Order: sequence, then structure tokens, then C-alpha cells
Amino acid sequence: MTTLDFLALLPFLVLAGAVVVILLAIAFHRDHQLTLVLSLLGLAAAFGSLWAVPSASTRRLTALLVVDDYALFFLGLVLAASIAVALLAYGYLRTRVDRPEEFYLLLVLATLGSSVLVAANHFASFFLGLEILSVSLYALIAYPRGSAPGLEAGFKYLVLAGTSSAFLLFGMALVYAALGTMEFGRIASALTTGGAAHGVLMVVGLALLIVGVGFKLAVVPFHLWTPDVYEGAPAPVTAFVATVSKGAVFALLLRFFTQVDVRSYGSLVIVFSAIAIGSMVAGNLLALLQDNVKRILAYSSIAHLGYLLVAFLAGGALGATAVSFYLVAYFVTTLGAFGVVTVLSSGERDAGALDDYRGLAFRRPWLAGVFTAMLLSLAGIPLTAGFIGKFLLVTAGVGVAWWLLVVVLVLASGLGLFYYLRVVAAMFQPAHEAAGVPPGRPGLAPAGALVLAILTFLLIGLGVYPAPLLQLIQATVGHPG
Repeated sequence: MTTLDFLALLPFLVLAGAVVVILLAIAFHRDHQLTLVLSLLGLAAAFGSLWAVPSASTRRLTALLVVDDYALFFLGLVLAASIAVALLAYGYLRTRVDRPEEFYLLLVLATLGSSVLVAANHFASFFLGLEILSVSLYALIAYPRGSAPGLEAGFKYLVLAGTSSAFLLFGMALVYAALGTMEFGRIASALTTGGAAHGVLMVVGLALLIVGVGFKLAVVPFHLWTPDVYEGAPAPVTAFVATVSKGAVFALLLRFFTQVDVRSYGSLVIVFSAIAIGSMVAGNLLALLQDNVKRILAYSSIAHLGYLLVAFLAGGALGATAVSFYLVAYFVTTLGAFGVVTVLSSGERDAGALDDYRGLAFRRPWLAGVFTAMLLSLAGIPLTAGFIGKFLLVTAGVGVAWWLLVVVLVLASGLGLFYYLRVVAAMFQPAHEAAGVPPGRPGLAPAGALVLAILTFLLIGLGVYPAPLLQLIQATVGHPG
């Protein structure tokens, strides 16, 4: 291994080293603040090490990993989101869990799995990163052992994630049997030059891969686990699942199917179009009459993954740019929304019921303002990052004349405005009309306040002046793979 290879691996080595250090620290001395500091130092060091990776070069580390500008961009996004989740979790865990230290160990380990996913260039690294992520999430979702909803959500995720992994593994095996390779680039070359693309093994293998990835992304018709897991999991973990977990899998999906060139295969276009339309329509319709904010955000996430598939199908540099910007906007907005849920959650339960938010503008106006901004961004209202993201998605779809997908995206976004405004209206009801008992701690933890302030600034900043991020994306992401 050369020095350049070592530098390219540095973010992964730092994360792996942080896991070991945190594990030893917990074994010798349990301390919540110390574990948080070690976790933040490890995540921040991994984030800082991205600048040590040789620039303007693509390092292929064996056949398994490729560390290029595309991987570095999403590595930075994953690490930054994990830092935000760790900070939000501190105040939450302090009031709910007797032994919170292992939470941070699992969080850093899940971040390592997500980091492997965004740099994966081979089915082996794909599966390895996915399992590191998934096994960590099993425990994170059910981390408060005294919470029956959390244990139920953890068990459901265990069963369904295990099933989806079986689909993925079987699909990989069939693709390997058809092509004799598991490396993304060679698979793309074999499909382009040979007739194996139309063989039974290849078709079935790709179908099983789509099923497995569909479960991980929670797109229709593989979405049924999402509302139950979102509702039962601790609020910071829900934020991690909704952003880091799904974002890493989508980044890998974009890399793989860009190399394979999904638009060259009519059957794949039809399948992904059906999934996109189903996700946009079902996600918004199912959210309309929900009375639990976490379930509303769960169904909303299904719809947003459908929106992302529009730009994914558009392909090309514009499609990759639209997907990347929208993922950044989605990360910022979703972390902010679940961040508000986290800081409002009491020691007894999460602030999930819609009644918990009635009159919030009069009780805690700053939090109500932050939550309103996040919900308006999810709805795609101007002057927010969500509006610019949706504009780019529509532009990418129109650029390749995917008119049906664009029309469904626009109409579904209008439908989604209803349930976002339901929550906003509840927050601005007069305090004396509030039916629920306000949960949450009397004061806002400094770490949570800092994270929410930064996310709100990014939300508005990207909505008003998106040019710097767009230039960064165009310079780094380009054509994935």
C-alpha cells in the first residue's frame, strides 16, 4: 500500500479507530460526557481527514472501494449528519437511559458502515457496509430497553432488514453467475458488450437487487415498516435512519446504476418509474390523516425518496447534481425536524402526538419557528433549501422529457402541503386551545440549540444563495462512478 492509498483510507481508519477507543473507554470508565466527546472527536477527525485525501484523483483501493470526489462529497455529508445526531442525542439520552454510552459506539459504527457504502465499488464492499450499518441500527432502534414501542420497532426492523439482505445477497449471487464479476465497472462493461443483460439470471438478479435496496430506502411497495419504526425508535435514531442510512444507500444506488446506465434498459426505467410514482402518491396520501408527527414525517420520507428517483432516472450531470443537492437539503431539513421532536421529548415518551405541538408557538416560539421552517422546506416553499432542491428535480425531469414523473411530482408536492400545514396550524393555535400536555424539558440543551441554529441557518442560506453548494457539487460529483 502506497502513502496515497493510506491517505485515501484515512477517513475509514479514523472511524474504525474511534470505535476501538470508545469501546475501551466504556470498558474502563463509564462517563456519558466523556463518551460523547470521544465520539465527536472521532467523527470530527474523520471529517477533517477528508482534506488529507489526495485531490483531483481517484484512488481504487483494491476492487472493493473507490475514493473519488463523489465518495468524498457524500462522506462529508454522512459525517456531518452523524455529528448533528450525536449532539442531539446527548440531552435526549440523559433523561431516558441509565447507560447511554454504548449508543455512541453504535452510532459511530453505523457511520462507518454508511461511509463504506458511499465508497463501495463492488458487491462485497456493498454488502459489508450495509451489514455494518444494519446491525448497528438493530440495537440503536431498540436502545431504550424499557421502551416497548422501541423494542417492537427494533424487532420489526431486524426481521425486514434481514429479509432485504437475503434478497440482496441472492441477487448478487445471480448477477455474478450471469457475468462472472461483482465489480460495478466490469458489470457495466459486460452489460454493454454482451448479451447477458437479457439472460434470465441477470434479469432475476437485478430484480432481487432492486427489492433489497427498495426495502432499505423504504420506497413503495417496500415501505410498510417505515411508520412503525419511525414512531417506535428514539427520535435521534429516527433522524439517523431517515438521513444517513437512506442517503448512503441512495448514493450507492446512484453510483451503480449510473455506471450500468439505467436509461439504456426499458424494463429498468419502467420499474423505477413505477416505484417513483407509487412512492410520491402513496407517501403523501397516507400522511394526510395521520395524527402522529413522527408517522407524518415517515410517510413524508417515502414521498421524498420518490422525488429523488425522478432525477435519478434523468441521469447525466444534471440528474446527479439535482440528486446531490436535494439530498443535502433533505438531510438539513429532516435533521432539523427530528431535532425539534428530540428536544421536545420528555423522559417518559417522545413528542409524537400532534396534540403535543398545539400552542407551541406561544410556549416555545423559537422551537416553533424552527419547526415551521423545516416543514415549509419539506413542502418546497420558496426561500428554503427544499424549494431549490425540488426546482432542480423538476429541471432534471423536464430536461429528459419525463413528463409523467414531473407532473406527479408537482401534484404530489401540492398534496403534501396539506399535512405540513396541519402541523404548522396546530403550533400556532392559541395556548388556551391546546388539548395536549406539552412534553419536554423546561430548557433547551446548549448542544441541541446549537445544532438547530446551524440547521436553520443552512436551510435559509441554501434557499436564498445555493450557488456555492451547486458549484461544489458540480466540481466534485459530476458523473458518479
